Amino acid sequence: MPVTFITGAAGFIGFHLARRLLERGDPVVGLDNLNPYYDVSLKEARLQQLQAYPHFSFYRADLEDPQSVAHIFETHHPDVVVNLAAQAGVRYSLQNPFAYVNSNLVGFLNVLEGCRHHPVRHLVYASSSSVYGANTKIPFSVSDSVDHPVSLYAATKKANELMAHAYSHLYCIPSTGLRFFTVYGPWGRPDMALFLFTRAILEERPIDVFNYGRMQRDFTYIDDIVEGIVRVIERPPAARTSSAPGAGSTAPHRVYNIGNHQPVELLRLIEILERCLGKPAIKNLLPMQPGDVLATYADVEDLVRDTGFCPSTPIEVGVARFVEWYRSFYAVS
Repeated sequence: MPVTFITGAAGFIGFHLARRLLERGDPVVGLDNLNPYYDVSLKEARLQQLQAYPHFSFYRADLEDPQSVAHIFETHHPDVVVNLAAQAGVRYSLQNPFAYVNSNLVGFLNVLEGCRHHPVRHLVYASSSSVYGANTKIPFSVSDSVDHPVSLYAATKKANELMAHAYSHLYCIPSTGLRFFTVYGPWGRPDMALFLFTRAILEERPIDVFNYGRMQRDFTYIDDIVEGIVRVIERPPAARTSSAPGAGSTAPHRVYNIGNHQPVELLRLIEILERCLGKPAIKNLLPMQPGDVLATYADVEDLVRDTGFCPSTPIEVGVARFVEWYRSFYAVS
């Protein structure tokens, strides 16, 4: 049975992907350091669910520790690696830049070295819509230039794509980068807007609404993200051959957007959330924050063409599911 190694297995996306694979009977090896960037008890609760499956193995370790990563490759010889571990958050990168270099660059290098010395069928890794940075052309296409990041977090994700391509080219590692667009849903991250807003509204506290609520985000429901990852896993890229001038890379490497391709204004999200919670929000309208972008909007044509899948969960449905989970998990009415 093919083994999948998931880094960041106790994280939001990693947990959902691991559970999906475990439910269909796949062996999964997970790594996570359970760092305190956000509530560790939430990560532990996710992990507890995964550990109920007999074919789940877990290592609590730092991705930037080369010995720990090498040990997993040597012990389990994974067929597929999905790198989801990263120091997340655009605004936090302004406060603690070294965390991003250690996790997102050094950690990813350790994964690439593992794939180099223990060849895998497919390396899938998380990139981000943040790589589009200051781009004003929408929707964002994978063919667009992404040379102008506006946060260190975005720069590390762009660097991941370049590093993966180099290893793909040098060592023929089939690899696919996934640019995720504002993922939300049950078991989500407490530092994300939907989680922060829900908690504050229920506690009747003001919510900070940046750019006066006029930002747009391509909110993508977690089940759509996981379905996209699962479909991509089964389609490792092949090396291309071309002698045409300017034909581009021949490495077995590619990049996809995974987004709902339907941007939603922040004020609209708040309206939907107010309806689901049955309570009004107290809005603290603020100007744009450094590192933020006005809008994100995914062109998913390549993903649809190659996998036959198009994310499509309506924001109203996804927010309602999140609120239902939140009320249940935190036992609030």
